[in-house]
Amino acid sequence: MTADRDEERDERISMEIIVDTYGPEEQAMGWHAYLDDTLEFPFEACCRTEREESPLKKDETVRVVGMPRTDPTLRQQFVTIEWKNRKLGVPLKQLEPVDASSDTEQAIGDWHYWLER
Repeated sequence: MTADRDEERDERISMEIIVDTYGPEEQAMGWHAYLDDTLEFPFEACCRTEREESPLKKDETVRVVGMPRTDPTLRQQFVTIEWKNRKLGVPLKQLEPVDASSDTEQAIGDWHYWLER
């Protein structure tokens, strides 16, 4: 499914997030830097979809506390959550903010939009 075109979001992505990047690795680093700088931790998020690489169940709510030191890709950015008295990394793709700042909601929306294009 392709997301409807959003001119404002497209402009932000091309002029702030992946500006002056060449190739997928640099774009992934641009996304990582943008998310790390923009997401305001901690915040609550809900699992919107189950994924093989994550233990979260659909509709489960978690507290997002940071970003792990994993190598980002253009298809996968991770965040660190508190889960069952542990901290672990899960794909940001599977989370929807529940109780988060407007900047955090916008950044996650930007990432979801990018993935759906």
